[in-house]
Amino acid sequence: MRMRRRWYYVLLLPPLLLLWVPHYNRIEPALAGIPFFYWYQMAWVVLTAGLTFVVYMLDKRRAR
Repeated sequence: MRMRRRWYYVLLLPPLLLLWVPHYNRIEPALAGIPFFYWYQMAWVVLTAGLTFVVYMLDKRRAR
């Protein structure tokens, strides 16, 4: 059986950027007084949840 291409799994790769801590280990630019280090991580929590949901929905639709 030929394996189907699932291009949308690539959307799960960008959150791996968080494994490279020197990329965001700084204080500036602050957002509403919150250091960059914290608000960047929290933004990725929301973004990763959204990306995971999109991949889930696309995979669920394709499974039909």
